[in-house]
Amino acid sequence: MLVKTFCAEVMGLEATTVTIEVNLTRGMLFHLSGLADTAVKESYDRIRAAISNIGLKPPTADITINLSPADIRKEGSGYDLPLAIGILAAHGKVSDSMLGEYMMMGELGLDGKLKHVSGLLSVAIRARKEKFKGLLVPKENVREAAVVNNLEVYGMDNLVDVIGFLNGCDNYEPTTVDTRKEFYEQQYSYDLDFADVKGQESVKRALEVAAAGGHNLIMIGPPGSGKSMMAKRLPSILPPLSLAESLETTQIHSVAGKLTSGTSLISQRPFRSPHHTVSQVALTGGTNKPRPGEVSLAHNGVLFLDELTEFSKSTLEVLRQPLEDRRITISRAKYTVEYPCSFMFVASMNPCPCGYYGDLTHQCTCTPGQISRYLSKISGPLLDRIDIHCEIQAVPFAQLSQMQSGEPSAVIRERVIAARKIQEERLKSFKGIHCNAMMTERMLHEFAEPDGDSLDMLRMAMERLKLSARAYSRILKVARTIADLAGSEKVASQHIAEAIGYRNLDRGDWAERGI
Repeated sequence: MLVKTFCAEVMGLEATTVTIEVNLTRGMLFHLSGLADTAVKESYDRIRAAISNIGLKPPTADITINLSPADIRKEGSGYDLPLAIGILAAHGKVSDSMLGEYMMMGELGLDGKLKHVSGLLSVAIRARKEKFKGLLVPKENVREAAVVNNLEVYGMDNLVDVIGFLNGCDNYEPTTVDTRKEFYEQQYSYDLDFADVKGQESVKRALEVAAAGGHNLIMIGPPGSGKSMMAKRLPSILPPLSLAESLETTQIHSVAGKLTSGTSLISQRPFRSPHHTVSQVALTGGTNKPRPGEVSLAHNGVLFLDELTEFSKSTLEVLRQPLEDRRITISRAKYTVEYPCSFMFVASMNPCPCGYYGDLTHQCTCTPGQISRYLSKISGPLLDRIDIHCEIQAVPFAQLSQMQSGEPSAVIRERVIAARKIQEERLKSFKGIHCNAMMTERMLHEFAEPDGDSLDMLRMAMERLKLSARAYSRILKVARTIADLAGSEKVASQHIAEAIGYRNLDRGDWAERGI
């Protein structure tokens, strides 16, 4: 008897429908075709044990299974459930009347229990596109897949539940998720708040400017000055995710297997902080099977690299293309996939190997040569993509001992949202560009052209402070954001002056003068 079940293979962020054809004839052999990997080939052993342990007898027959289309590699344990149902349907234990209406995915335990699999949001989107009536998934994944409307999603505990459902039992209800209600309820529930940060007003101002314009930022200061603490609070002042951004972000995390059980939509901007030992592949994505890397997991959020100079230079250099294009293409011998990676890049570093170069309370023990080699780990092209350079000093004890709280994140966030709305209105005619950090040179001439006094100030600053040529457009972008925060239509001299102060690492004399 020949039966067909349906599932999907996820490649990149897209899923492709896979048809599983199962045929039983006289014999005792098992044949599996269709470019399956080891995990899929091993599924038959799990399936036989699961069928036995739920009280059914595995078929004693010649079983031939084909996974179509045969030119796409099938990987992972998510094929266990559709393979098991196909074998049982061909054996007459499961009705085949509804098999064409439902996709199904899930890993089987030896006791028949269904286990979590990754990428089910992409599978659910594909199932709706292919006009399937519904999707059968492990209960741990049901809320993830149920965010897709116009699709019946059933969360099943074990193989017995799936058999009962397909055989016509009426005690199963599709899972529904009030996506909008849950999404908006959780948008502002941050554990970290800028109210906890005492002092460092200039740094908090720089972070506000960075959040308002979507600018990349680097913080330079001695150990213990609060660089990491403030970076972790940056998502709390960013504009909230839109539903479209949330769906795209959730899909990336679903494919990567990073969603926790019971999650429907990610409601807050992601914050990724990989360790400095991270490899190039872990940062950009890839491996034998395409998986999103840290740059894509930070999409619509923040990628924070603490102790930037501790990362290998080759690893840092792979960030140049994602920072510029906001998408990353991963090409391997067997596949080519593209992932979105539009994120704010935030980094922190010490000014020298000992960490105390320019510090007012500690003596630096590094030689000029050591400092120069230390700073040279960050290449010019990478630094060129960072708009704001912020210097930090340790907070004095007198400020730390004060009980007064700082300005809360909610108040800062209101100003940031107001500035972003101005930018979105200004840039609405440009597709894919919605903040000042994304502006091109032509847009800068149109929207951030300085007046005569501002231009003279900028020219004088570049000459006296030995600013590099690459600092010019970065200063104009940041000045445009500062003007938006102030509600100013024109970029004035005070906005240019503040933006110039955020280009410290471009100064020719920075290493000589200290912080």
